[in-house]
Amino acid sequence: MTHRSALFSGTLFALAAGLMWGLVFVGPLLLPEYPAALQSFGRYVAFGLIALPLAWVDRRRLREFTRADWREAARLGLVGNIVYYLFLASAIQRSGAPLPTMIIGTLPVVIAITSNRRDARRDGRLPWSRLLPSLLLIATGIACVNHVEWQQLRADADAEVGHYLGGALLALGALACWTWYPIRNADWLRAHPDRSPRAWATAQGVATLPMALAGYLSWLAWTAWDARGAAEAGFALPFGPRPAFFISLMIGIGLLASWLGTMFWNEASQRLPTTLAGQLIIFETLSALTYAFILRGGVPGPLTLAGIALLVTGVAWALRTRPQALAAQAHAG
Repeated sequence: MTHRSALFSGTLFALAAGLMWGLVFVGPLLLPEYPAALQSFGRYVAFGLIALPLAWVDRRRLREFTRADWREAARLGLVGNIVYYLFLASAIQRSGAPLPTMIIGTLPVVIAITSNRRDARRDGRLPWSRLLPSLLLIATGIACVNHVEWQQLRADADAEVGHYLGGALLALGALACWTWYPIRNADWLRAHPDRSPRAWATAQGVATLPMALAGYLSWLAWTAWDARGAAEAGFALPFGPRPAFFISLMIGIGLLASWLGTMFWNEASQRLPTTLAGQLIIFETLSALTYAFILRGGVPGPLTLAGIALLVTGVAWALRTRPQALAAQAHAG
């Protein structure tokens, strides 16, 4: 595969992953009365159950995975799935969707800076002089949208600033998890170019299932022990006050965001340098913002639209930059 075709197909896969992943920001808004822990465990129980029949289909490829591969899938599932979404859902319930979305939106900058130093030998290094304009455009776009949300927060007399700031701290925890996840996931995929990205997504679902199921059952046991508090809150066990909607939403997010989104991202990660792939996570931010404004029933203001345009421009600029091998850079110096 040529560099141009790999760049084009990798970008399309990253876009598809972003469209899927944007859905995870909607769940906490549709289920505000459900604890974030229940949503996180429920989503990944659904992901794991969906992965089981897919694992049977891919059983030949899954047999190729070593014990070390399965341990890595479990680590990725724990940090990049369960812990990440626990932080994110908690942040969205405290702060609404836009603030956590834009904090997560700094991922392209954080990952680009991290991987440009860490993965230079493998992927080549993007010259900082060429990378800096795209990073500045992305950061400025994020700042524009953040400014609008902060002004709306200050104008709301009923808003609790401390509550929102707590959500921001939780979103930073999610940011840390998802800085680690795509870099570590790309390490495995680039080290195993002969392995199926689809099978790797399925393996992560299978490895996540026992952890998510244990978490869900532990939450049920704790809530049943504190049955008085649950009854006062009007929370029915085991699936809450809207069981059909909760189960349907968890299955939908588990299929579309967890399995399909992960598969698309794995395809992108095998084709793109980690620095560029990290910047394409911005598609998730754009999708999440679009879905959030659709739920709000409003149209973004001029500054928000300007911020979104800057984000897109920054990503487009980044895609024009080709990494250089370290030897070539040393020779040029």
